[in-house]
Amino acid sequence: MEKYDPEQLSLETIVALAKRRGFIFPANELYGGLAGFYDYGPLGSLLKNNIKQSWLNKFVHSRTDMHLLDAAIVMSAKPLTASGHVGGFSDPLVECEKCHKRFRADQLDSDSCPLCAGTFGPVRNFNLMLSTQVGAVEDSSATAYLRPETAQGIFVNYKNIIDTMSPKVPFGVAQIGKAYRNEITPRDFLFRQREFEQMEIEFFVHPDTWNVHFEYWKDEMMEWMEEIGLAIDVVDPVEIAPEDRAHYSSRTIDFEFTYPFGKKELFGLAYRGNYDLSQHAEHSKTKLQYTDPLTNETFVPHVIEPSFGLDRAILALLCSAYREEKTDDDVRVYLELPPHIAPYKIAVSPLLKNKPELVDQARSIFGKLKAQFGNVAWDDNGNIGKRYRRQDEIGTPFCVVIDFETLEGQGVTVRERTTTTQERVALDDLESYFAEKFSL
Repeated sequence: MEKYDPEQLSLETIVALAKRRGFIFPANELYGGLAGFYDYGPLGSLLKNNIKQSWLNKFVHSRTDMHLLDAAIVMSAKPLTASGHVGGFSDPLVECEKCHKRFRADQLDSDSCPLCAGTFGPVRNFNLMLSTQVGAVEDSSATAYLRPETAQGIFVNYKNIIDTMSPKVPFGVAQIGKAYRNEITPRDFLFRQREFEQMEIEFFVHPDTWNVHFEYWKDEMMEWMEEIGLAIDVVDPVEIAPEDRAHYSSRTIDFEFTYPFGKKELFGLAYRGNYDLSQHAEHSKTKLQYTDPLTNETFVPHVIEPSFGLDRAILALLCSAYREEKTDDDVRVYLELPPHIAPYKIAVSPLLKNKPELVDQARSIFGKLKAQFGNVAWDDNGNIGKRYRRQDEIGTPFCVVIDFETLEGQGVTVRERTTTTQERVALDDLESYFAEKFSL
């Protein structure tokens, strides 16, 4: 498989790789698991953080019109009532009258239970928010919610940001954080979970210019997807019909990705108008406006929302990067991840771990490379062939091997993951060699 083909790759293959190589584990697995929750292992945590850093570099650090926010996960009922979540954030639920299993009514292919062929009871709305109690007294005034999206934390901090940072419209507020939805039927691995992580931007614009900014952010999102290594040929921007859009949206594009289980939403781009600021202004009795310092025009900004699901991005990226290469008597599996996204950029190994002179030299080289490039792995487990296969499978772009020729001043062996080609690189040139490779 030279490139990602959703018809040839199964979700089970990705799930098995993620578990086997320390990317993603079922949450609470020691006690039987907890549906809709996953833990990121050592390599998954590195991969996730590399994606976050790439997103921050492109959409925050390289810009002068973006501010970063980290709002609280627990929200009181008041802002979520204003936003419409308390009264209307629900999915249609049906329950089988025979086995009593529950399903989303809009995701069923037939009128009978897929597990026992029983009949369903009436459809009812099921609120997706997870509630909790804050404080010592359990009454309605103590009810709070785990936020169902990161967006509302930005909107309720709009005035604080205006007052403290004095931004000029257009400007954006970016946030990365956890969100929670009590999904009726979590499924398809990382695709639909009860705890997930979002990377979202609320970009505040003049009402007359929203369309220009909408098209701009559409292009920016596509560009970033390609930068992190997503299979862009299976990403399809789909214009959402008015009857299918969220209540706050006047225009929405879903970026759909063809997963092994079908074509589903990956990211979204929405024009939210002034819905959120107007709702919070009304409910909080606070003016949430902007006055242009040059024209003195006062208006409620409109909002463009580029929304990125981090967990879905990881699933799509693992699918996009997965490769199988047939050899004479085996199949080599590797992840074709870009160096800035791969958990490790380089793996350093002594040819033999029982030779102190090789280990000492390898440790010295490892320390220098790690100091310069950060995510560098030490690997002396098993023979060199097994190390190569293991590093291939986790997506490490380069392996450096210190052998007896190294001790004689003849450099090290550098092996490239995708082509498996090897070359000798002088010790004095090693850091500049990789600096050039990673800048391409």
